[in-house]
Amino acid sequence: MSGSKTDQRVRRHQRLRRKVAGTTDRPRLQIQRSLHHLYAFVVDDSNGHTLVAASTREKDVAAGLASRTNLEAAKKVGETIGQKAKAAGITSVVFDRAGMRYHGRVKALAEAAREAGLEF
Repeated sequence: MSGSKTDQRVRRHQRLRRKVAGTTDRPRLQIQRSLHHLYAFVVDDSNGHTLVAASTREKDVAAGLASRTNLEAAKKVGETIGQKAKAAGITSVVFDRAGMRYHGRVKALAEAAREAGLEF
């Protein structure tokens, strides 16, 4: 693979998205990680709708966090997305790690969402 790290991640994500798609019965839990924030979306790809979203930009999620970019913040976003999804009647999702390694903040968010009741 040539190109920047971002180009490589985008290519990995495109490969992953060929196989992973969210349906009405089982939507896709997509994450986005930036230098300053962490975002999670539950998306129904068949209708093209975002059903539930959570991020460290929300005041109730960011309240009490020392940093919005560490493992603690990722766990809080995972718990929040799990609770919002359960409230919307979503119990099972497909996990889309967006071409990133299942490690660190990505892993912490996924495990917190599982503990909150999401199955994937």
